Amino acid sequence: MPIPKGVLTLDDDGTIVEIGRLSDETESTEFYNGILVPGFVNSHCHIELSHLKDIFDRGTGMSGFIKDVVKLRNNLDENARKEVMRMEMQMLYDSGVTAMADISNTADSFAVKTESPIYTRTFLEFFGTEPSQVDEILIRANELTQKAKEFGLDAAPTPHSSYSMSPQLLQAISTAGLKSGWLSYHNQESWEEEELILKGRGPLAQQYTQRGLSTPPVTGTPSLIYFLNCVESAQKIEDERVLLVHNTFSDSESVEYATSRIRNLFWAICPLSNLFIHNALPPLELLIRYNASITIGTDSLSSNSALSIADEIICIHKYFPAIPLTQILEWSSFNGARFLGIEKRFGSFEVGKRPGVVLIDNIDFQKNQLTTKSKSIRLV
Repeated sequence: MPIPKGVLTLDDDGTIVEIGRLSDETESTEFYNGILVPGFVNSHCHIELSHLKDIFDRGTGMSGFIKDVVKLRNNLDENARKEVMRMEMQMLYDSGVTAMADISNTADSFAVKTESPIYTRTFLEFFGTEPSQVDEILIRANELTQKAKEFGLDAAPTPHSSYSMSPQLLQAISTAGLKSGWLSYHNQESWEEEELILKGRGPLAQQYTQRGLSTPPVTGTPSLIYFLNCVESAQKIEDERVLLVHNTFSDSESVEYATSRIRNLFWAICPLSNLFIHNALPPLELLIRYNASITIGTDSLSSNSALSIADEIICIHKYFPAIPLTQILEWSSFNGARFLGIEKRFGSFEVGKRPGVVLIDNIDFQKNQLTTKSKSIRLV
């Protein structure tokens, strides 16, 4: 629980040596208008898409969003894209992000992440709708994984989603990724995805047909159940760290099925991105009811105006005011650190850890919530 007038004592490298409460105020005592929290863990980001800020239309749904990505992804040259990435990585760090789970489709961001003080685990994301593509994509996955490791990054392949991959590729990439012990997977982000898997129809199905692409099998079950059954037919998954991202249209059948099959299961929410694309939000009350380990991500600047964990918390307050700030802060740091396997170093204020110290200002202490004026800034 919060410590009023709490005191953190740190050594020169930021390691916590003592946690207590201020007893005597002196002339050198400095008070901040806000709260001190551990460094954030951004559990879902696409830093390589930072150059797409403010150029996509809102509310287009997943099919429209995909069209924009295909059309605009390379609207700047590589050097210009890297400059934008460097700026956004610095802003992430300055706003308090200590660690991050980042999605990469290319090697564009590798040098930028290596230069940053933020710890990053890189999920090398692949997709492909045709079974004939599997061998070629696996070769690319191995090459990109090796290149990431040459940059000193923790990295492994990961599947994109159920709707963007053939069953064969979904199995193959998941198997390759699980060798590292981690998967990050875009789950039930759109109703179009559910329509495609459940019934074989909807905007995504129409788009795939128009482009001459194969569609996943129609299962009559939610896409998360299809994903888990597909992966489990080739690879055990119950003991690995699995991050389900977005979960905007997850239902009780899906949540119950997944929580019963995976021990180290985490649910990343990116509410501002979900509102941008779908004008919808994940069912947080449902996830809480199942004791889900929830984490917070920002997604990319193609579907968000800023990569700010504080802004995501403000959004959660607005639409889910009954969820306590203490619980949301656990999502913003400790749960993300647990997913990444770095909780012995990051994620909470504990003696011996070096999580970073972040100030969030302009708090409404009566409601114990952030306000629309709240910002986060790194102190240590």
